[in-house]
Amino acid sequence: MNTIPSFGVGTFRLTGQTVIDSVRNALDVGYRAIDTAQIYGNEAEVGQAIAESGVQRSELFVTTKIWTDNYARAKLIPSLRESLAKLRTDHVDLTLIHWPAPGNGVALPEYMGALAEAKALGLTRRIGISNFNIELTKQALAVVGKGEIATNQIELSPYLQNRTLTAFLEEQGIVVTSYMTLAYGKVLKDPVLAKIADKHRATVAQVALAWALQLGYAVIPSSTKRENLASNLLARDLKLDADDMAQIAALERNGREVSSKGLSPAWD
Repeated sequence: MNTIPSFGVGTFRLTGQTVIDSVRNALDVGYRAIDTAQIYGNEAEVGQAIAESGVQRSELFVTTKIWTDNYARAKLIPSLRESLAKLRTDHVDLTLIHWPAPGNGVALPEYMGALAEAKALGLTRRIGISNFNIELTKQALAVVGKGEIATNQIELSPYLQNRTLTAFLEEQGIVVTSYMTLAYGKVLKDPVLAKIADKHRATVAQVALAWALQLGYAVIPSSTKRENLASNLLARDLKLDADDMAQIAALERNGREVSSKGLSPAWD
């Protein structure tokens, strides 16, 4: 039950008509997994795009994330029910705790317990975490049990490869979901990746996404352009060789793009 799609469309920083168009185009070109979050402020628009797409709900994999304001036991489930109403569905396929937020006054056992309860109620098919380090992942597992955490969604790109954390997650059978795989577009200008892309007659974005997929990670790139959404999907068919993978491995520079004060853990 904890399998998750390896390729989805992200909606971070997309709002209003922009996100409606992006999700509609993504569904039209073949995406079936959509990633949103309470804090993105676009769940209603994502729900509208899904409803108008004509794609059956049973064909889709919808993920949302609980925002820090809703971690208290009394708030988490009601907030998820609100998300479901906005998304026009009676369940999501995956619900994540968005950030560990160690200083926000709600202890990890409380919010992980409430998340497990949401799953027991059928509001979400799977549960997971996002931006958790090794120690906090261990604590989350201690609350919900081994095999219950479907994924840890973390920032990951050729410039931030997070090898210690990803090795631990693999050991635990927790899927790694890579967000920011293109490092806000920074990797698109990388000469090493450009050379690999030329060799394969691919785009640099396809190379970066194929790298993550070949390591066994799920990816959720976003785009406002239909042609880029379609092009990104082709990364699934791109096979990088051992030399390509070794060259990309050497690009590691701990290049973190996202760090939310008060929300982030001490990174591994």
